[in-house]
Amino acid sequence: MSINNSKKKVPGPRRGMKIENPSGPLTVFTPGIGAVSTTLMAGVEMIRKGQRGPVGSLTQMGTIRLGKRTEKRSPLIKNFVPLADINDMKFAGWDIFGGTAYDAAEKAGVLNKDDLKLTKNFLEGIEVMPAVFERKYVKRLQPKVVKKAKSKMEFAEKLRDDIKATMKKNGSQRGVMVWCGSTETYIEQSEVHKTLKNFEKGLRENDPQIPPSMIYAYAALKEGIPFANGAPNLTVDVPAMNELACKEGLPLAGKDFKTGQTLLKTVFAPMLKARMLGLSGWFSTNILGNQDGEVLDEPGSFKTKEVSKLSVLEYILQPELYPELYSDYYHKVRINYYPPRGDNKESWDNIDIFGWLNYPMQIKVNFQCRDSILAAPVLLDIILFLDLAHRAGQSGIQEWMSFYFKSPMCAPEVYPEHDLFIQMTKLKNYLRYLMGEELITHLGVEYYK
Repeated sequence: MSINNSKKKVPGPRRGMKIENPSGPLTVFTPGIGAVSTTLMAGVEMIRKGQRGPVGSLTQMGTIRLGKRTEKRSPLIKNFVPLADINDMKFAGWDIFGGTAYDAAEKAGVLNKDDLKLTKNFLEGIEVMPAVFERKYVKRLQPKVVKKAKSKMEFAEKLRDDIKATMKKNGSQRGVMVWCGSTETYIEQSEVHKTLKNFEKGLRENDPQIPPSMIYAYAALKEGIPFANGAPNLTVDVPAMNELACKEGLPLAGKDFKTGQTLLKTVFAPMLKARMLGLSGWFSTNILGNQDGEVLDEPGSFKTKEVSKLSVLEYILQPELYPELYSDYYHKVRINYYPPRGDNKESWDNIDIFGWLNYPMQIKVNFQCRDSILAAPVLLDIILFLDLAHRAGQSGIQEWMSFYFKSPMCAPEVYPEHDLFIQMTKLKNYLRYLMGEELITHLGVEYYK
């Protein structure tokens, strides 16, 4: 093997993009003022006051390596890319239970009494607007305050009015909307989702294949607001929404916050494939007692979540490429509603694997976590990165944000990337690309004359 001793370096891509600096308030809209959204709101306020640190947030605590390792350049991400300052964030949203964000946080039971007291005045000042809601899409919830309209298009117009009024009140030129509502019943793509023309016709004709989450997304995009989906609903993962986002020059991201059991799967499954260890079966079960658990106790909503959680292993393990190792494994996912546990979710995974000479082995994982405590920093990062993408002129699906989602959206001609470490590499390389820095390949080789 010959060694190239030329001094010519292999060039790396140095593109860089024009990014507008964040100016003025950033209004964050959350359809669903519940456990996750109020935990974020309260947390942001405590961080702003110096009462807590932003643990779990890549945008606030993460670093990014630039150049060669010998250069020792690793700035904080928030100092490298022009992210909005959390001091400039304002919050608003919609919910079906009325009251204030403080009432919702108290009901959710995530935060202790002392932390609720610290943030009470702030949470009580957050506007909670009547929601667009149809019970057939989330059967376990009984609404108290909802909007009324004759058509789904009229609902969309009312949401657009809410957005405009809130932006004017906040003196905001920029906003982001993230679906933080409950998991809707399972819906597959149909004709109404194929084009924007079909979709708008469906809104006017009250097509049953258009659930509330899609109405929120449509309203946001029509008002120039980027949208992300934190649940496994179809929502913006359809051609019509991508068409609208590209037409309006707006970024999209989703779907389903990756926080607990699936986060672990995106770590363990790549390990198995990297070492060419076989898989016989993977049994996953969860207990969860919050509103999310109650909603997922209904078969239609559970199927939406199940599809999201089941897809991870197939894409990571690629059984078509490794049939001897992964063509015949058994994968089961269960979610059990258990009210005493509240927001403190617990998951168990039993993983049956095999190694050299097909000898069997097992991995057992018990993850006792706090659902909304894990989700809140993910939500913060999604908001700030989506706003960054918007100011950088990006539109359509933002696949580089797959790191945050169980069922990441991608272009129809490719498969989604689920491996957590590949996702992290894609995310950081995209940030380097935006800022004109060389991409990191980890090759570790330089060529000299």
